[in-house]
Amino acid sequence: MADEIANIEIQISHGEGNIELSGHKKLKRKVQSYSAKAVSAVLAGTMVLGGTGAVFADSTSTGTPIAAVTTQSAATAAGIFSDVKTGFWAEKHIYKLASQGIVVGNNGLFRPGDSVTQQEAVLMALRFMKLQGNVNTSTDVVLPADFMVTNYYKPYVVLAFQQGLLDKTVEMAVDNLKTSWGERKASREWVAELLVRALGKSASAAAAAGEPTGFADDSKVSANKRGYINTAVDLGLANGLDGNRFDPQGAVTRAQLATFFSRAEAHNTLDYDNTFKGTVSSLKDGKLTLFSNGSTTDFTLNANTAYFTSTSETRISLNEIQPYTKVTVIGATYSAAYVELTDPTQQLDQAEGTFTKVSSGIVWVDSALGYDQYDYDAGTVFTDVNGTVIQPSSITAGSKIRLTRETFSGSHKVVKVQVTSGVVNKTATGTIQNVDAASKSITFKNTDGTTESFKWEDGISLFSSQNSILLPADLKAGAAVSYTIKDNLIRSVEVTSGIERTVKGFIYELTDSTIVYQKTDGSREVKLLASKPVIVIPNVANPVIGDLISDKTGGDNVQLTLNSSDQVTHIEVVSRQINQFTGATVVDFNAKTQFLTFTDNLGKAHVIKLDTNTKMSYDGTPTTSITSMGARLAENRKVDVTSINERALSVELSTKYSGILTAINASTRTIVFKMSNGQLMTMGYPLNVDIFGKTSATMADVSVNVPVTAVLTGNQEIISVLRVASSVQLEVAGVNANTNKVTVKSGSGTSDIYVAAVPLSNEAGQTITLSEIKTGDYVNINFDGATALSMQSVKQYSGQVSAVDAAARTFTVKDYSGVSQNFAASAGVRITRDGVTTTDLSGLTTADRVIARKDASGVIIISVFSQLSRTFARYESATSEVMTKRATLNENYKFVLAANAYIHQGDTTLPVQSLKENDNIIMYFNNDKIVEIVKQ
Repeated sequence: MADEIANIEIQISHGEGNIELSGHKKLKRKVQSYSAKAVSAVLAGTMVLGGTGAVFADSTSTGTPIAAVTTQSAATAAGIFSDVKTGFWAEKHIYKLASQGIVVGNNGLFRPGDSVTQQEAVLMALRFMKLQGNVNTSTDVVLPADFMVTNYYKPYVVLAFQQGLLDKTVEMAVDNLKTSWGERKASREWVAELLVRALGKSASAAAAAGEPTGFADDSKVSANKRGYINTAVDLGLANGLDGNRFDPQGAVTRAQLATFFSRAEAHNTLDYDNTFKGTVSSLKDGKLTLFSNGSTTDFTLNANTAYFTSTSETRISLNEIQPYTKVTVIGATYSAAYVELTDPTQQLDQAEGTFTKVSSGIVWVDSALGYDQYDYDAGTVFTDVNGTVIQPSSITAGSKIRLTRETFSGSHKVVKVQVTSGVVNKTATGTIQNVDAASKSITFKNTDGTTESFKWEDGISLFSSQNSILLPADLKAGAAVSYTIKDNLIRSVEVTSGIERTVKGFIYELTDSTIVYQKTDGSREVKLLASKPVIVIPNVANPVIGDLISDKTGGDNVQLTLNSSDQVTHIEVVSRQINQFTGATVVDFNAKTQFLTFTDNLGKAHVIKLDTNTKMSYDGTPTTSITSMGARLAENRKVDVTSINERALSVELSTKYSGILTAINASTRTIVFKMSNGQLMTMGYPLNVDIFGKTSATMADVSVNVPVTAVLTGNQEIISVLRVASSVQLEVAGVNANTNKVTVKSGSGTSDIYVAAVPLSNEAGQTITLSEIKTGDYVNINFDGATALSMQSVKQYSGQVSAVDAAARTFTVKDYSGVSQNFAASAGVRITRDGVTTTDLSGLTTADRVIARKDASGVIIISVFSQLSRTFARYESATSEVMTKRATLNENYKFVLAANAYIHQGDTTLPVQSLKENDNIIMYFNNDKIVEIVKQ
């Protein structure tokens, strides 16, 4: 029987619909004829490489199914497969074959994870071989009754037998006909044979048939497929899987088959429709001009055009393709759907010489043998020494020039002439790319993207911004500028739209809205303050603008950060020119002379004079009356003093001390803390201790080296309460916008934080509103005792671990939208899995689903989602519950589905309604809710 089947010749005839299968009389079949019209309707509707059976038209279809897509529509579809995400491993091959019309999608979907049937793979192979046009669809086709193929595919399968793409002996063997041959899922080894036959490499496969494949599962490979697998691997068409397996009987997906045939194109010489190879002769204004076979073709580029290289699977951007490089362009009606960079080397050479003149499209260049002539045309670009486009007539005789010529067309056309040395005089606009103080040069980036560098000279070059004179150090990269060059030197640079820049000086005057600072050259400038400038003062916790010291001779030395509107957004004290005394002891105040005598904590005496400009306060109340203040400066009172020489800048009765707690002596019941000016203060134990999360706290609950504030009693000798600063991360248990209250979980239960006057920000430091904080979020809170000073929301990342490097202490989480976030666990990591916490990244795998965040100290907290494998029963939309089948009566079978749960099969996202009874699923849980379902 096998020999007879091997000799079958399939003959298609008209008339009564008889199909003669010569070679064996028992195989003759008589069937009812289908009209050519009905066959055409089916042909017009079946989708190449389709997914489930529902996508395909059956033999009785009279409508227009979705298969016979024109080449143009296939190319258009290449950029809009919503289920082929950027970065998907087969993205390049899917878009390439879709652009050529070899594969198509349906309603904007490609369904890369769907399995491919054998009849679908045959049709794709015929398209790959450019033989699909040879099929005879005008007559009915009948195959042996036990060789089952869907009606639409029958003429293609017949053609495949005729072309030697399929082996009749193997495919029609009795053991191979137990199920529908056409609708059977194509296996990896079967596709390997199909690929090799499509390439005409059967002889190579026969020669390699006796060699082992080298894969760990070689014993599972069918004997008659071993040579084809070896050849497919040798040609680079197919690779092994994890664990050095080939998985010969594994089903091939649409993405895999597209990849196989895409790679196979490198081994044939066929010219595919709408596929053009050549050199980019122009790339601008949304168009790519391709030079090929002596002529040029223009292609329109759009947002759906896909860009790749021949050496990588990763998508690139249009910016990575340069003119004069070699590419393959696929697209219909001169619209590029797919562009592949095949050789990034620009097809150019260069010549240099001394410019003489231009005339009638000719550049004359002086040479040792006379004058060389180079033709140019309207497309030739002329630039000055810095790359700025100029007119040919502006080049001065004697200038050194470089001529760049293309080498691909045979005409050796000059595409660019650049002056390499010459005198530059011009005014231009652009941005500052770099300022080199050592060489006194600035590199500008012009509006056309070219860069140029010029030097400045002190006393000649002028730098300014909004009528303010700048120093070269004030210029920052990225600032938009207008600049003038004369005789190759910078004459002026005006910042027209600055970015953040910094200036330095000391505070001359300070108001609620302005700051006057004096620069090192003695000049002064006035700047507006932004609405909430950041204040940084070393060793001062949570400083405010009132803590800054302005003085005409001794104000704080500061660095100011200015935004693009020249407003001050950040003030950092670099150094102070003042004397500071905390907790000094009054010796005497002379009301007549207004001199105050006091001793510092070392017992050294100091004398200062108060005046109407001195900042004064007592009992926390500011005053401008020296008389009122003087009455309170009795002997032995404690005061905080700032002064310049003998002039008092501020005198305040001591009400509290702030600093770092450096020592606790339980024996003497004393504490020592270091204040911002370096002064050490020793005092007795406080009457009360205030720590967030601690009720009835004592000094036993306080650690050294933490910031503290000691609030004094009225006699200034005893600490009424010691407020301990802390930064903690807490989970939000509730938010009440009406009362400005955030309820957080702490070790002692829950606590209410009133945030009406508390600054709220996100992880990036941007201001947020209370409505942006949700129950279940985590927040970092800075406390002064139990009082919240600031609150920052903490971003959490949930998804699948896509990479782990325990040695480098890094890992990557790919969230459910496909975005990857890299983490560096240099500050430490805590991984909680099923209630057990570990601190070793090696315990994390790429199969884990997690939620990750950083705690207040920078340690990364990772919670691994629990998972369950179950059989799906149904979904209750009213309660958002997934019901599964129970193995035992006591087994939980109801699970709540989170609102944004990710449900998928491979890379294909699914609606929950698509799950069917008896589907095998894996569920992942966060806080007892399903956040991901994987359909098996």
